[in-house]
Amino acid sequence: MQLFVNDLTVIDFSYLCPERGIVGESWIVDIMLDGSLNDQSMVLDFGRVKKQVKAIIDQSVDHKLLIPTEHPFTRVSAHPNETHHWVDFMRPGRSIHLYCPSDAYAFIDASQIDMDATISYLQAAIKRELPANVQGITLTLRSEAIPGFYYHYTHGLKKHDGNCQRIAHGHRSAIQVYIDGMRSPALEQRWSRRWEDIYVGTREDLASPDELTLSPEATKALGAHHVCYSYVAEQGVFELILPADENEVMEVDSTVECIAEYIAQEIKTSLNDSDYGPSPQIRVIAYEGVGKGAIGYA
Repeated sequence: MQLFVNDLTVIDFSYLCPERGIVGESWIVDIMLDGSLNDQSMVLDFGRVKKQVKAIIDQSVDHKLLIPTEHPFTRVSAHPNETHHWVDFMRPGRSIHLYCPSDAYAFIDASQIDMDATISYLQAAIKRELPANVQGITLTLRSEAIPGFYYHYTHGLKKHDGNCQRIAHGHRSAIQVYIDGMRSPALEQRWSRRWEDIYVGTREDLASPDELTLSPEATKALGAHHVCYSYVAEQGVFELILPADENEVMEVDSTVECIAEYIAQEIKTSLNDSDYGPSPQIRVIAYEGVGKGAIGYA
């Protein structure tokens, strides 16, 4: 007997990639459970699937940075304080370094983070918590079908009281741009390229290297081409070092509300009056993952 739940949840996270750097991603989760009927004549109650199984998935990978522990670039070491880990991703000339609470990471035994590796990791976590009558778990991860343009971004929201405060989690997000009520695919494409795989940071969180808790690997690799971030949130100290050309700095927090307004203002500043007139009205619909976002105006 098989029980299925489509669109069980959406996982928003980032992962380390040797080619792309820190990649923000959003995947929709479908699940199928294979087993015998219990004393309620069910494989598993739908309420339990939607609550317990969803919670396991969220706690395992949602709003985390997924680390491919078997990739040769990856170095993971526990800090002596026993609450934080250093992660050093030693891309030649483009290394990435983090110092974060251990719960901010998902350590996946794979050489690359992809859907198959993530499914294996999640299936193992779910199986440990399910009753014996459930013999099989089939997870499907899929990207949202976006007919237009989108970008992948990573950020951290230090003022957030939930897991959004983690410094390296992200989203795959659609964008829509309207100029005087007319949609502009050209501007949408421009932003999808500008933020193809980007870290969006806040200026007040920029830090100098001597303010950071550097690992030995970070100390050796750190150069002028890096940018450093550090902040203290409810869950602890978060620090990130990454290549400057994989980063965009905003003057304000990188909430989706501020992102939508920021993009609208950037577009307004960049427009040529001869093409659009002296005061075009800009509307930007910026998504944060699947099915949610904000609208900014300029």
